[in-house]
Amino acid sequence: MASTVTNKTQKPISIPLPRGKVLHLGPKKSGQISSHDVDHPAVKALVETGAIEIVGEGRSSSPGQTGDG
Repeated sequence: MASTVTNKTQKPISIPLPRGKVLHLGPKKSGQISSHDVDHPAVKALVETGAIEIVGEGRSSSPGQTGDG
């Protein structure tokens, strides 16, 4: 399954993913990543800073939430 990633910033953002892939999102735009990629340290760091929000598969991760949904 896939999870939806939303760029919460006013700037374009590059999200490093496992296996050398990168997701590029424009300001306030969304894209999809594998549910396994959600646990990648770089993705978690962006969630913690509030730069991105992840929703999908019963999971909602934003600053202040654990994402264990």
